[in-house]
Amino acid sequence: MRNRNYNKNMKMTQPRFGEMINGQALGSVSKLRYGLCPMSFNGCEVISVHNALVYLGRPAAICEIARYMEKFKVLLGLFGCNVYRIGKALEHFGVKYDPVKTFEEAENAPAFIISSWTGRRLLSSVHTVFCVRENGKICVFNRFNGCGDVRRFDSPEEIFKGRKLIRIYKLAQCQNEKEEGRK
Repeated sequence: MRNRNYNKNMKMTQPRFGEMINGQALGSVSKLRYGLCPMSFNGCEVISVHNALVYLGRPAAICEIARYMEKFKVLLGLFGCNVYRIGKALEHFGVKYDPVKTFEEAENAPAFIISSWTGRRLLSSVHTVFCVRENGKICVFNRFNGCGDVRRFDSPEEIFKGRKLIRIYKLAQCQNEKEEGRK
């Protein structure tokens, strides 16, 4: 299925290389395949890794990311990606991270990926987003399926409004550190 989806995706219109993706049900990313479904349905983990790579200045084609992450799909991709394996994808693409379980542990992280339940634990779907701290706010990319804008919040609790967190990936290498290393 990995190669079939990859070949099919490569023939489709791609999101602009090196740009953040918001609204997985919008634009060309919505039609790309992951598992048995289009990414509009189950692509949030792939999009989160994509956005993290763009932020870090190491963009990769979304088709390449999806191809790698198909190893970790849940029930043929019907339920997206195993959120406990997002770290493997980050590692594969050369990103250092720390998996943490609470917002407090990610308090000083300039960038992170968060997975949480959308409703009741184990009885609802999961959504994963990429976040960046900027000017005292938390900028959330791909906040909702049909949201084409970056959403800004004052606190992590505001983002999920009491929904149960599953995992946070605190990125250890951030854009500013990378730029300082180039000088």
